[in-house]
Amino acid sequence: MPRPMATDRRRMFGWALAPLAVAALAGCGGDTGKAEAGKAAEPSSRTLAATVLGRDYDTLGGTLTNAGLIGVLEGKGPYTLFAPADAAFTAAAGGADFTDEAMRAQGAALLRAHIVPGALTRADIVKALDGAGAGGVKMRTMADTLLTFSRDGEAIMLTSADGARARLSGEATLASNGVLHPVDGLLVKPTAPAG
Repeated sequence: MPRPMATDRRRMFGWALAPLAVAALAGCGGDTGKAEAGKAAEPSSRTLAATVLGRDYDTLGGTLTNAGLIGVLEGKGPYTLFAPADAAFTAAAGGADFTDEAMRAQGAALLRAHIVPGALTRADIVKALDGAGAGGVKMRTMADTLLTFSRDGEAIMLTSADGARARLSGEATLASNGVLHPVDGLLVKPTAPAG
């Protein structure tokens, strides 16, 4: 009967709109972010790429460069980058060196799983979680995978489809073409290099 098919279409349409609804919050969440931080958060004139390369993200910057994604994060955007610290690469990568030319494709896939379209502040994510049910908020990455945002006490957790988990850590940085959120883990479970 056509009834179940219509229901499936509505459900699929709802999933397709979920990331857009969260991204739309970015346009109205700026004032909330300023109030929560207790200070005015001014966007930088630096791009996401310059922000990564100019901070303590050596492994992330090397992986971005090796994967050929610097140009994407220098582009118009906006994008939200969930930026793993060097320690996150060391702890989770199983010995993989994503700055090595042989790991270029794997590094690109890993990084795409850390980027979502739209500029999302922490306040935007909190607002979306406040309106979400027990399942959290799902957002589609540039790797065409889903990240699920949820709360663990006061912490905001991100869980990938393969079960990799990270937590938002530290202050977000507003760039000219998006937002960088530090995270304490990789959002992909990388496989150990052959050898």
